Amino acid sequence: MRYLALVADYDGTLASQDRVPDEALRAIARLRTSGRRAIMVTGRRLHDLLAAFTHAHLFDLIVAENGGVVYDPASREQTSLANPPSRRFLQELRARGVNPLEVGQVIVATLEPHRTAVQDVVWDLGLEAQVIGNREAVMVLPAGVNKASGLGYALRKLGLSRHEVVGVGDAENDHSFLARCECAVAVANAVPAIKENATFVTAAENGSGVVELIDELIADDLRRVEGNLPQHLVLLGTRPDGTAVQVAPYGRNILIAGPSGSGKSMLTAGLIERLIEKDYQVCIVDPEGDYVTLRDVVTLGNQWRAPSVNEVLSILEDPKVNLGINLLGIPLEDRPGFFAQLVPNLHAMRTRTGRPHWLVLDEAHHMLPQTWGHIASALPRRLGETILVTVHPDHVAPAILAPIDVVVAIGHSPETTLDKFARATNQELHWPEDLAHQPGRVVAWFVGDRQPPFSMRPQPGRAERIRHRRKYAEGNLRWHSFYFRGPNGRHNLKAQNLAVFCQLAEGIDEETWMFHLQRDDYSRWFRHSIKDEHLAEETERIARRADLAPWQTRQMIRELVHARYTLPE
Repeated sequence: MRYLALVADYDGTLASQDRVPDEALRAIARLRTSGRRAIMVTGRRLHDLLAAFTHAHLFDLIVAENGGVVYDPASREQTSLANPPSRRFLQELRARGVNPLEVGQVIVATLEPHRTAVQDVVWDLGLEAQVIGNREAVMVLPAGVNKASGLGYALRKLGLSRHEVVGVGDAENDHSFLARCECAVAVANAVPAIKENATFVTAAENGSGVVELIDELIADDLRRVEGNLPQHLVLLGTRPDGTAVQVAPYGRNILIAGPSGSGKSMLTAGLIERLIEKDYQVCIVDPEGDYVTLRDVVTLGNQWRAPSVNEVLSILEDPKVNLGINLLGIPLEDRPGFFAQLVPNLHAMRTRTGRPHWLVLDEAHHMLPQTWGHIASALPRRLGETILVTVHPDHVAPAILAPIDVVVAIGHSPETTLDKFARATNQELHWPEDLAHQPGRVVAWFVGDRQPPFSMRPQPGRAERIRHRRKYAEGNLRWHSFYFRGPNGRHNLKAQNLAVFCQLAEGIDEETWMFHLQRDDYSRWFRHSIKDEHLAEETERIARRADLAPWQTRQMIRELVHARYTLPE
C-alpha cells in the first residue's frame, strides 16, 4: 500500500454549509476499512467542531484550531500544542471593537474587516504571533503554529511520516499542511492558489470531491501520480549535457557496483544524504562501519556489541530517526542469518507504517550470497526501495538482483560490471559504442525503463566521510605505520593504527613528541597514510602555534583524532 493516510480539511472540503454529505461519511468508513488512517485538520475551535460534526469517531485524530490542538476521538484526549492567548491581547482587541471574537485554547478568530485592528494590536504589544487569512475569516496563532505543525504532531503520534499521506483542502490556510503531504489535492471549489499548487483537482466539489479521491485511493493507490511528483524526486547526478538524472523515491531499487576503493561508499553516502534531506527514513545495514560518520544517522552496534532485531525495530518506530546498523560485532558467517531475521520484520513494519522508506545494504555479496539457500523464505516478494552496494554483482543471489531498476557502475571497467549484472539477471546489455570510462564519471543503466547505459557525473555528498575508519583506528597499517624514534633514534615505537598512536603519544617523553611535531611528521602521516587532509591541516596549525605548551599540543592532537574516529576506550 503506497498511501496510508488521508488528511482532509473540514469547512469547504468535507463540509459545505456545516454539513458533511452521507456519501462522504461512508467513504471515510471505507477508507478506514481499507487499512488507511483518516485525519481531519480544521481552523475551528474543537468544541464548535464537535457540536456541529457528530461523526468524529470516523477519524483517528483531529487537528483543530489551525494546528493548535490535537484531539483523539477514541480516548477523547485533547493536547494543546501552544500557550493560550494572553488576557491583555484579548482586552486590547475588545477595546478596539473587534467583534465577533472567538477564543479557543490557542486560536483567536474574527472576520476580515477587523484584520488591520488585529495586526495593529499584535504590533503594539510586540507579540510573537501570526495573522492568517482564510476566506472571510482572520485567525491569530502563536508563531510557528499552523496546520502543518499540527499535522506533524499527529503523524508522529500515529507512527507515520508525511510521505505516506494524501492531503485535500480548499482554502488559504490549507497551504501549509498540503505542502507537507506527499500528494496534495484540491477540491473543485478550492481557491485558485490551492489549485495551482495541487497535484490534481477533483472533478466534484466539497465532500463529493473527497469521495472521488477516496475511491481512487482505494482502487489503485493514486497510480496515475506515481513518479510524477517532481518535488520528491531524488538527484543521482547529471548527464554530459547537464540534464539532471533523478529517481522516484518509491518503487525503485538501485544497485551500486564496482571494485573496492572506487568510490561506491562515497556515492552511496551522498544519495543517503539527499534522501534524508527530503525526510525519507533510511535504514543502513553497515557491515564494515563505513557509514558511522554520516550526519543525522544514529548508529546501533559496534565491534564489541552486536545489535538485535528488536533494538532496530524499536529505534525505527520514530519516523524522524535514521539508523545505521553496524555489524562489526557479528561474525561474517552469521551475518546472512541476522539479515534473514531482520528483513521480514522490516517488511512487516513497512506494511504497517510505510517505513523505513529506504533500506541500504552494503557488502550485499556477503549478506545475500549467491549460494545462500534461504532467500525465498527470508525475503518478501517485493524488496522495495533498496540500495544494494557490492563489489561483485554476480556473487549476489539472483532473486535479489531481479527487481533492480537502476544500476550505477563505478570504476575503470563499468562495462564489465554491467555485463556481470546482465548475465546474473538474464538481461540483454546494449553497450553504446561511444561510451567509455571517464575520470570523475560513472555509468548508469535504467534497466526498468529499458534505456541504454549512459555516462553520468554523480552528485557529490555534502558531508565529509572518512572511509575505512576502523582500519585506521584499530587495524594494522603495516608498512604505513608511524614510528616514534626521537631526535637521536633512541626509540623505535611502532603505532600501527590511530589507537596505538594515541596511547604512545600519551606516554612518550616530551623531547620525542616535539621532535616529530616540529618536523611535521604527524601531519605527513595523517595526510599520506591515514588519508585525512583535515586532520593533517589541523595538526600543522597546532605545530605552528608558539603559544602552546608541549602538553597542550599533545592533548589537542589526541582530541582531534578522537573526535574524528571512534577509538576504543
